[in-house]
Amino acid sequence: MLEELKAQVCKANLDLVKEGLVIQTFGNVSGIDRASGRVVIKPSGVGYDMMKPEHMVVVALDSGKVVEGDLRPSSDTPTHLVLYRAFKRLGGIVHTHSLFATAWAQAKREISALGTTHADYFHGRCLARRAMTPKEIKSDYEVETGNVIVERFRKLDPLAFPARWWQATGRLRGAEPGEGCGKRGRAGILARLASGDVAA
Repeated sequence: MLEELKAQVCKANLDLVKEGLVIQTFGNVSGIDRASGRVVIKPSGVGYDMMKPEHMVVVALDSGKVVEGDLRPSSDTPTHLVLYRAFKRLGGIVHTHSLFATAWAQAKREISALGTTHADYFHGRCLARRAMTPKEIKSDYEVETGNVIVERFRKLDPLAFPARWWQATGRLRGAEPGEGCGKRGRAGILARLASGDVAA
């Protein structure tokens, strides 16, 4: 089932490691097949060095139930599902823990376009979302994380803002799974450049 999408999602996850955007088993990539209403996502806790397309987990968009795979889907799956349901043009989601992007996320700071390097790839700022309330954190954290992201983009086109920060990490969306990795790499570079600009 969805063998091509599994291969794309697996490759995109492995690209996160190659680009230095994740550590240990943190981070994940997912992709969606809109026709079947199925989402393919990285399994939870599987080391990148052992990851293969057959390890990818297929879940139902509407219920989140596993429809194929022997492993548990990423703990971030509920967040991905909220975003796919809200933004119909989304084809892939990349969640990273790159050092400088994570630092900006933890500071809850957006990055303005400080130069052409930024402007070449992003239409405006790298957005941050508001801090989650204690109630949101204590309830269904992953679902509420998705809801807060949806709230931030209520009047915006999420594909026009391919990178955004959320408290501890960076997350970005694209038309397909692999598209996000290159943008995420550029977002990490922009975060590093902005850190230097702000410190100067």
